[in-house]
Amino acid sequence: MAAAAPDDAKLDSFLQWLQANGADPRGCSIRRCRHEGSGVFSTAAEDGATDEVVMVVPLDLVITPMRVLQDPLVGPRCRALFEEGGVDDRLLVMLFLMVERLRPSSLWKPYLDMLPSTFGSSIWFTEDELAELEGTTLHRATMMQRKSLQTLFDNKVKGLVGELLNVDESGSSIEARFEDFLWANSIFWTRALNIPLPRSFVFSESLDGKQTKTGDDSSLSARQGTGITAKNSSDDDNPKSSNTESIWVEGLVPGIDFCNHNVKALATWEIDSAGDVTGIPSSMYLVLADKSFVKAGTEICINYGNKGNEELLYLYGFVIDNNLDDYLMVNYPVEALREVQSAGIKMKLLEIQNAELRCLLPRSLLDNGFFGSCSGENKDNKNHASLLSSYSWSGQRKVPSYIQKVVFPEEFISTLRTIALQEHELELAASLLGEIGSNEDREPSSEEVCSAIWEVSGDNGALSLLVDLLRVKITELEEGTGTEASDSQLLDKFDLSDSEDPSRSDGSNQTKSKINIRSCIVYRRGQKQLTKLFLREAEHLLELSSKEET
Repeated sequence: MAAAAPDDAKLDSFLQWLQANGADPRGCSIRRCRHEGSGVFSTAAEDGATDEVVMVVPLDLVITPMRVLQDPLVGPRCRALFEEGGVDDRLLVMLFLMVERLRPSSLWKPYLDMLPSTFGSSIWFTEDELAELEGTTLHRATMMQRKSLQTLFDNKVKGLVGELLNVDESGSSIEARFEDFLWANSIFWTRALNIPLPRSFVFSESLDGKQTKTGDDSSLSARQGTGITAKNSSDDDNPKSSNTESIWVEGLVPGIDFCNHNVKALATWEIDSAGDVTGIPSSMYLVLADKSFVKAGTEICINYGNKGNEELLYLYGFVIDNNLDDYLMVNYPVEALREVQSAGIKMKLLEIQNAELRCLLPRSLLDNGFFGSCSGENKDNKNHASLLSSYSWSGQRKVPSYIQKVVFPEEFISTLRTIALQEHELELAASLLGEIGSNEDREPSSEEVCSAIWEVSGDNGALSLLVDLLRVKITELEEGTGTEASDSQLLDKFDLSDSEDPSRSDGSNQTKSKINIRSCIVYRRGQKQLTKLFLREAEHLLELSSKEET
């Protein structure tokens, strides 16, 4: 969530704006940090504060879809669009950000001026930077996302922003550009939190009673409109639930959204509905996990969640070296499925199974494999084994001896079994399933379809297909950007000393490109490592399966 480094005037204006609208940075400050960004830093020891709560932000200041619909200027038109189904929750917030950024007299200007104008996420990459991702899932996802966002902007967003900029009949001649939409999209995805708002706050008839106008013209309470009205069937029967139930809403929290990410986070955020913790009802607060370890000047980070480098680079624009939460995406192409033998019948069987043609393979799965660090049984596969033990209707198909060491999801293996079925196996499976229909006058269930397919095919075909998919994947990765060894050599030669020290970083395009390219190399090397490790597991499983079949 790091923002562009603020100058003193912008930072002072933002801090004044926060306090004018009820926020209280009681034990922290916002200032420049690494890579020309901003972060939240402790001031507790400097001012003598001992409170574990270091920042409080009223929920009225949070930019949520409800807040957009309540806005006196753009709210009515946005409400009409929302009710017509023309925009969803996220697009509402993005439209609001675009309009307020383009509106010269926006009351949100002190906050918007603090937000970054460029990003390290892959959607912002130059063509040269994007070429560093060739052969990866992220490269394909980024290209598709660019095309999708451009289409959305051309067909809908550009016109809507024009409408919303003119709702005050000012005759504004400002025209939205695609870059403005990219900016709003990135601001939302890099900064939005999933917030458990009190139901009474989300669905109150009017928020006016919660507002305290500060007297300052910049106060957003001056623009607070009527809230959303809604009726829940349980409200009259159980009024207490309306006060305690939470509704999860995505929104931007000015101030708290300047916290950067760290796996070992120093703080978390909480909601204070009644004001018992902070003294400010209906607020969000930043609380230290252990204040004894936080000295003056320490950056206060939060944890964005257990995310692999693919997701981090796609959404946030950074990666983590040797990321323990990395994962590999493996998929069977839909186009290839249409070309397999008896494609129509197999697609019907896959539909009954609610089958997925792709799966995520977290790095942690490898711990329980043949070459992993864990000893003993793979606990995650106990149910898997008991399920297989009930598969064999004829008693001829035995549960594989290797079942406890299979690191691949059973659902995906079952999908591959179906695709790999030979013609005679397909006929045998149809015969088994036909017995169900004739004896019990019903359609076979998903579990019964899986059972029948395993009964007639075993694992050989599925594992052979899996090995092929992983071999193709490593070939694509290496054809695109070289081997894992070459990536390691590039990283060894990389010198980021200039950009890692904010006092020495010039913020130039060359420095930013250097950081982006290094992120690409870290990500793609991790993908090559994981592909090879999962391929080794798949090849060993195929060898064992072939021996048992023989």
